[in-house]
Amino acid sequence: MMAIIKNIVDYIKDRRLLKHLVFWSCLYLFLIFTQESHDSLWIISIAKAAYLIPQIIISYFLAYWLVPKFLFTKKYVSFIIYAIISAYVICVFSRISMVHGAEPLFREGPFEQEPILEILTDWKKLVRGYFFSIYSIAFLFLLIKLSSERLIEQSLNKEKISIELKMLKAQLNPHFLFNTLNNIYSLSVINSPKTSESIGKLSEILDHVLYRCDQKYVPLAGEITLLENYIALERLRYDDRLEVTFTHSVSSQTKIAPLILLSIVENAFKHGAGEDSGSPKITINLEQNEEIVTFTVFNSTTNQPQENSDDAIGLENIKKQLELLYPNTHTLKIDQQESSFEVVITLNTVVHES
Repeated sequence: MMAIIKNIVDYIKDRRLLKHLVFWSCLYLFLIFTQESHDSLWIISIAKAAYLIPQIIISYFLAYWLVPKFLFTKKYVSFIIYAIISAYVICVFSRISMVHGAEPLFREGPFEQEPILEILTDWKKLVRGYFFSIYSIAFLFLLIKLSSERLIEQSLNKEKISIELKMLKAQLNPHFLFNTLNNIYSLSVINSPKTSESIGKLSEILDHVLYRCDQKYVPLAGEITLLENYIALERLRYDDRLEVTFTHSVSSQTKIAPLILLSIVENAFKHGAGEDSGSPKITINLEQNEEIVTFTVFNSTTNQPQENSDDAIGLENIKKQLELLYPNTHTLKIDQQESSFEVVITLNTVVHES
């Protein structure tokens, strides 16, 4: 039974016109069957229809024209003028519908009807008898519409962020894999005994990237292990001329967005050790002070990537991911000198550890 109800609800949710028809039909039935009256069902149905029709008209007028066109665009004077005029018109229309439309259908004649002119000028009766009953439903409809739109907007934003992050990771992972496979290829060409060890390290890295990074936030300890494996893999490629230092002091319970730290380190190796023909130096430090995690990567270099170049894909991915995952809770500083390049990221992780 519950499955049938759920299927019906899902079917209605996906059809806008049907949702509106169901809303007004349910409201109409509710007004009819909660009416305490000795009148027949026929009379009550006609009377409630005479009330409901103006309520439907003003609800759509408010929700789809007056509020979006004037209130949301901050045209307050125009909004007030149109709101007053429309309130008067709809109350008059409702009173005329009742007196000259509905009542002749169920009242036995002869009877005296209220003149149109009297309806137009008796504003006290319009306010007391019609304004509040009409606008209570109109405001309810407006509230439901705005709430529904807000929920839909939030859902679309989450979906958009999820898609953007997947696209960014899709750019990052092949980029990282391409560089690493090039390293292994270089070793295999010279039949280096380090080839098998490098394949083992790559296997561990791919296991982490493919199977342990499917969450929005992952344990920082796993990211540290990933960095250590990556650094060990890169060490196999270079001789003793490369100096790499990695220090870290963080809480094992902290969580962080996956692969952000890796791409910074990858960038340092590519533009540090890869392009420094002298004695390249890379210093990596990860530390935590309460909820603030600071990640610093320094590398010496003789050739810095130009802004907006293809070589800067890693840093561009980092900037975009930080904006999506840590809005207003991160900083990213890049210090580019003639012979060095330093990236410093700070993340407030307290709201991302649950």
